[in-house]
Order: sequence, then structure tokens, then C-alpha cells
Amino acid sequence: MKHFLLLCSAVLLTACANPALREAEDLGRSNQWPAALRVLDDARAKDPNDPQLRAAQVRAREQATARLILQIEALRGAGRWDEASALLSQLALADARHPRLAALTSEVERSRRQDAQLAAGRAALKEGRIERADAIAREVLAESPQHPGARLLATQVAQSRPLESAVGELGPAFQKPITLEFRDAPLRQVFESLARSSGVNFVFDKDVRSDARITIFLRNVTMDEAMRVILNTQQLDRKLLNDTSVLIFPNTSAKQREHQELITRTLYLTNADVKQVQAMVRTIAKVRDIHIDERLNLLVVRDTPEVLRLVEKLIASVDLPEPEVMLEVEVMELATDQVETLGLQWPETASLGISDAAGNIPAQVFVGGKNPINFRASIANPAIVATLRGTSGNTNTLANPKIRVRNRDKANVHIGQKLPVFTTTTNFTGQTSVAASVTYLDIGLKLDVEPTIQLDNDVVIKVGLEVSNLIRQVTGPGGTTAYEIGTRKTATTLRLADGETQVLAGLINDEDRKSASGIPGLSRIPLLGRLFGTHSDTRNKTEVVLLITPRVVRNLAVPDASLTRLASGVDGSPGAFSSLLRRDAKVGVAPSSGAAPAPASPTPQPAAAPTEATVKLDVTPQVPAGGTVSVALKNDSGLQVKGELEFDPAKLSPAQPLQGATPGRYPVELTPRGERVVAFRALPPAAGQVLNISLSSLSAVGVNGESAPVRVEGSGLLAVGAAK
Repeated sequence: MKHFLLLCSAVLLTACANPALREAEDLGRSNQWPAALRVLDDARAKDPNDPQLRAAQVRAREQATARLILQIEALRGAGRWDEASALLSQLALADARHPRLAALTSEVERSRRQDAQLAAGRAALKEGRIERADAIAREVLAESPQHPGARLLATQVAQSRPLESAVGELGPAFQKPITLEFRDAPLRQVFESLARSSGVNFVFDKDVRSDARITIFLRNVTMDEAMRVILNTQQLDRKLLNDTSVLIFPNTSAKQREHQELITRTLYLTNADVKQVQAMVRTIAKVRDIHIDERLNLLVVRDTPEVLRLVEKLIASVDLPEPEVMLEVEVMELATDQVETLGLQWPETASLGISDAAGNIPAQVFVGGKNPINFRASIANPAIVATLRGTSGNTNTLANPKIRVRNRDKANVHIGQKLPVFTTTTNFTGQTSVAASVTYLDIGLKLDVEPTIQLDNDVVIKVGLEVSNLIRQVTGPGGTTAYEIGTRKTATTLRLADGETQVLAGLINDEDRKSASGIPGLSRIPLLGRLFGTHSDTRNKTEVVLLITPRVVRNLAVPDASLTRLASGVDGSPGAFSSLLRRDAKVGVAPSSGAAPAPASPTPQPAAAPTEATVKLDVTPQVPAGGTVSVALKNDSGLQVKGELEFDPAKLSPAQPLQGATPGRYPVELTPRGERVVAFRALPPAAGQVLNISLSSLSAVGVNGESAPVRVEGSGLLAVGAAK
């Protein structure tokens, strides 16, 4: 009757349920949670007080939003921004107050914008505009430090730039090769010579000494190298105003604060500890102002662009995820027990006395009764028992945990039980009272591991293993309880390769016990003693075996060499321009004297015969990948020379392209005894190759319009360094 009433109640509740619940449930089974949510929303609008509809609506909304978020994340990873935006609109309709709605909307818009930026950065790198590509990569990494496309672009930029490259975007005028020979010359005269020969404009601060004099000898150096040598030796500094203008000012703290432009950057850290990074940046980069926020794990740095570039690379070299390892541990306790009992068991007691009428021998007998007195002897029945018994058993106690641990962190496993131990305290002051407290004793299996993951995927593991078991319970004074515990313990350090299994065994407990019972004296006779007693042989043996296998989940991702080998300037100016010269440059200093200054360039050679024009071609013999190639042309004749520079447009690009020029050809024109420098950018496809730049379509015209043949001297071969 009771079951019938419950069945009727269930039928009535089902009949009274809202039909929208069943429809929403069917839609949910087919994973159509947005449709189920719409059905429940319509039903709630009609019946807002139904608690079942309310519960089903909340459950459907959670399922619908979770499914939409998974789809949005997948579309965002695939770069399908329009579809992700459409699903964001559905998420806003499903739950306008969802906590991840605003963040996902911002991430989708940011990712769409970053993709466009990276496309522009890759195009700039292909065109040889390395600084522009580097600026785009750093801007994207500032917003998304782990963006794979931005990290790849930054690596390509670093491989395309030599280690000692300047920070600013220098124009072709700074790459023109020059030769300087001045003895005790005024500094301003040297800069005037540089300005005339290169076309670079110099602006001097009012505090630059006008009477400063310099003795310098430089051959086959670029304009940029010569200017850095002069500034470093005269305690001056520079500020690039544009690609052809430079401000010169004294290198003092006051002038640095006055002219150097500072940048403030907020750098978010993903893995590194912000306090340790702060100490590193203060020590190595010597930043001016730095602030950290431990809550957000970020740094705010204010310094020059050169120092900030150094700080960004330092952080990129240490902000790496920590390695992790999965430890597969198998602990077995192998137990074997054997018991053998063999012999004859004789009676231990015999009785002799007066029996009563029932045949029993009472404890007391009264003499003088009517019943006859009977003397009776008795022994246990049966009199002799033959024992032939043997038992054996094998027990395997297996624990097989899998532990995932970070590098240099500790992990422990405890499989067993806690035994209570009571402690009583008696107080005899005034009124006697007894207080009891309980502590717990851990027994079972205890395993402690501390892994250290090496770069070669070996894992150094500190292992501590303890296996304990309860032997017996001991009752102490006052009824307190204690336990006798058996313990086997080991600790070691081992180094294993990824996937290598190590077996630790030998923790053996071997117990061999023999006992005999029977007729005294006779039961101890060899061999025949088993006829007068029972002999038992007991042997218990237990062994603990540990098998441990490390599997590296994630090792340390060592950054590229471009982040671990950085040009850091000098001690007084971290991250400043390098003063190193190219290998083929020559520098020297002549003794100061009162002699007149030497000419800024060597004496021109005598002009060639008017019947032939000679053009000297000088090409930078070796440049790094992405570097600037300088092509110097010199006309040693008194004729007007015209021609074209031929090059591979897929591997070289003019620094100043000419409109209407044919790809692979660059028109040039040389005045009588004139010079010209044309700068090219080595594109990424040229890395590791030997290229040739040649002169073609040459023609020479004299003052009176007469033509003459043109002879080219020099080689146009250049080697482009391989990408690092």
C-alpha cells in the first residue's frame, strides 16, 4: 500500500510539472542549451513564481554560457574573429552579467588588432625596416607577453640585427664610409667636415666647449662609428632628432636630465617573482625609477629607451614557466608466512580420586555414606592427538600514486591510519583532578619526494620512504594506551633520465621461530622427539619494494641567444650606444701639436686621361643579416658618368627607393671627380649568402659633349651573415 501511494504521488507530480521542463530537458540532452534556455525564459515570463522553472533556468544558463565560452576560446585561438564576435553577442544575450563577458570581449578585440599589427611588422621586416618591426613586436608583447606570433617576430628581428647595433633608426647618411685625419683641430671644425661629407645636420648645446680640440685618425669607418668615437673621447653625448639631424650636448648628469627623453613602461610578469626581478633590474640595468606591485606581479619602470630595451630583454630571459615532472611511484610490501606443526600431542594432566555415583571425581568426598567408595583415574580424552598441519600465505600491499610536482618543490604521500594515544595529567593541588588529552600517531606508508629537473631532461630526486606497522597495543600506568610500532625507513638521492624506472628494494624483515611442546625430556630427542610432543616451525618474511619513474611534463624553455647575450653599453650608461668599430676599420691618435689641421680626406688622385672615365666601386664586404650595405662610388675623371646599380631585389632593398625605378636597378649619376654613397638593406632571404652588386649601362660625357668609355675598378661582392 505504501509503495502504491508513492507511485501515485510521483505520477501526480509529473502531471502537474510544467511542460517546458520536459522540452528543455530534451533539448539539453542534445546539447542545445541556448534553445533550452530560451524555452525556460519564455516559461518563466508566464509563471515567474515556479521554483522548478527557476532552478532549471539557472542550470540551463550555466550550461549554455559554459559551452559558448569554450567555442569562443577555440575561435579566438584559430583567429576567426567574426565568428567569435557573433558568439560574444549570444553570450551577452544569455547572461549579460557573466563575469567573463567583458574580459573575452576585450581579448577578442585586442587579438584582432594585434594580428593586424603583426602583419604590418612582418611586412616591415621584409622591407628591411628592422626598428619598426622591433617596435611592433615589443608593443604586442607588452600587452600579451606569451603571444606566439609576437615572440616569433621579436626573435626574427633579433636575428636580423647585429649585437652592437645602435638603438635609434639611423638613416643612410650615417652609414657612409669616411676617413678622418685631424691633428689638434677644433672640435667644431671636425663636425663641420662631417656635416659636409655626409649631409648630417649637427645642433650644439650652448654648453659645448667651443675651444675643445681633438687629434683623431680614422680610416674606413662609417659616419655613425666616427661620431660615437668622437663623442666618447670628448665627454659628449648625442640625441637623434631625425634620420639626418643630431643634437650634441655635454655628457653630464644635468644635461642628461635636460635632454634625454624618458619612457615609462608597465611590465607584467607571468612566471617570475616580481621582487627578484626588481633586484636584478636595479643591479644590471641601473634603472632610475622602478615600482613593483606584488598583487598584480608587475613592474613600472621609467628610464631612457635604451635602458628600457635592456630591461625588456632581461625580463624576457627570466620570465619563463617552471619545469614540472610527473612521478609514477609504485610501493609494494611483499609478505610471506609459513607455519608447519608436526607431532603427537600427549595429555597434559591426569586425575586420580574417588568418583561419585555419576562417575565424576568431585573436589570433596564425604566418607561414611551408603554408596560404595570407588577410586578412579582419568586423563583427557582423546589420550593422544596426532598433529600434521602446514599453512603458507603471500600478501602484496600495493600503493601506486602519481604525483605532479614543480621543480624544487616537495610532495608527500601518506597512506595508512592515525592511532590515538591518550595522555593523562593528574592535578593534586586542592582537589584531585585528572585531565586527558589525545594525540595521533601516523602509521602506514609515508613517501616524501623533491625533484630537480635538469636541462638535459634528467631528474634528480630526493626520496624519503618510511613504512610502519602496528605490532601490539600496550597498556600503560593508569589505563593509558600506547602502541609498539615497527618501522622501516630509507632516504636517498638519485638521478634518473626521463622515463627511466629505478627499483629500491632490500627493506627486509625476516622472522624464523621454532617451538616445541610435549613430554619433558622425551620431546627434545632428535627425530624421535616428535613421538612425544608437537614441534612448530614459523617463518615470516616481509620486503618493501619502491619503483619510481619520472616523466618530464615541461622542461625549462631556454630563451634564444638574442635574449641571453645582450649589448649593455658601458658601466656609466647601461644600454647606451656601443663604441665598437667594424673589424676592417682603423683608428689611431697622433700626438698633439700646434700644426695646422690635416685635410679631412686624402688628397685627390690625379685625374685620368680624358679619353676614359674611371669609376671606383666599393661595397661593404660583410654585413650581418638585416644589416645596411653601403655602396660607395667615386668618379676619378673629369667626365660626367651615368649608369645603374644592378642587384637582386629579392635579397636587397634600397634604403631610399626611387619612384619609377625598375626592380633590381638603381640609377646613379656622378659629377666630375664626384662621390656618391647608396645604402641598401639586406633582406632576411639574403642570410648566409654571397651577393653581387654591379654597375651597368655606363656612359661618360665630357664638357663639350664628347663620349668616352668607362672602366670600373673594385669588387661588388658582399657576404651576408647567417641568421642567429
